[in-house]
Amino acid sequence: MIRLSPLNAIVDDDAATRAGWRLLDVAAECLAGGATFIQLRVKQKSSAWVLDTAQQVVDLSRKAGAQVIVNDRADIARLADAAGVHVGQDDLAPSYVRQLLGPDRMIGLSTHSITQLDAAMEQPIDYVAVGPVFGTASKDTGYDAVGLTLVREAAARARVRGLPVVAIGGITLERAEDVLRAGATSVAIISDLLSTGDPRARVREYLDKLAAIRKV
Repeated sequence: MIRLSPLNAIVDDDAATRAGWRLLDVAAECLAGGATFIQLRVKQKSSAWVLDTAQQVVDLSRKAGAQVIVNDRADIARLADAAGVHVGQDDLAPSYVRQLLGPDRMIGLSTHSITQLDAAMEQPIDYVAVGPVFGTASKDTGYDAVGLTLVREAAARARVRGLPVVAIGGITLERAEDVLRAGATSVAIISDLLSTGDPRARVREYLDKLAAIRKV
């Protein structure tokens, strides 16, 4: 099993814009706060803009000893020399992504049901994501909240293959403990990183709390 930070900081362009931040500044603040597992998520910008931004975030992350995963775009991940890519159910299948990125890049796959979890276990992935755990306005998945029950099911299935589980959707600092105790390896956070206006401090809050939970 690959080792993942208990915090998957998702740096989302739409969320950053709503909070009055530039995407690159949010990434820099998360890194300064100690984030080492970052997902770059951009839905509305041109491919050229995404590539240029991804390259800058990757450069910043290397200096901080962190990994950057690009959401959806395997081509951008490869060109930016990112650590890997995170794909959804409607994106390029992990088997094709693996052909494009090679054996050494990380691939994560989103799942939202038992059926999708079972199918994911047959794919060449490095971690499986499950959600939305709780209701969320940050990311329109088209799926209802799955609750902690599906997190537990994901953890049981992933354990057989030695895969980490990343839980996402409506998770806050207060809910993170329940999610980890349900079997998640990491919690993916989008809007709550920006909720206090200080993403650097918020990342530190998460890392401190998650580290304490892991020790128990």
